[in-house]
Amino acid sequence: MCIMRVYLLTRLPLPSYSCGMISEFQELSDKIDQLAEMSLALRRENAELRHANAALAADNAACQRRLAEAHARVSALLEKIPAIEGAAGAAAAAPVPEDVQ
Repeated sequence: MCIMRVYLLTRLPLPSYSCGMISEFQELSDKIDQLAEMSLALRRENAELRHANAALAADNAACQRRLAEAHARVSALLEKIPAIEGAAGAAAAAPVPEDVQ
């Protein structure tokens, strides 16, 4: 319910300020409350994501460390294999004594 006031000096009919502005202020207040709630929710989610990211980074570092250790072990084994094959090849190429046959 809006009350119209007429001022004699200006002779313009002006609406009461309380008519539409209160509902606009209430809408604005509700939107500010929603924004504050959303901001808090996003801050919580951001903190959770940072925690999960840190855990995954630590897991990734551990996996990379294990992979490097496995690579070193495989490399060491590969270096030994040609030496074993070379020794086995030399033994096969050596003449077999006749008394062994």
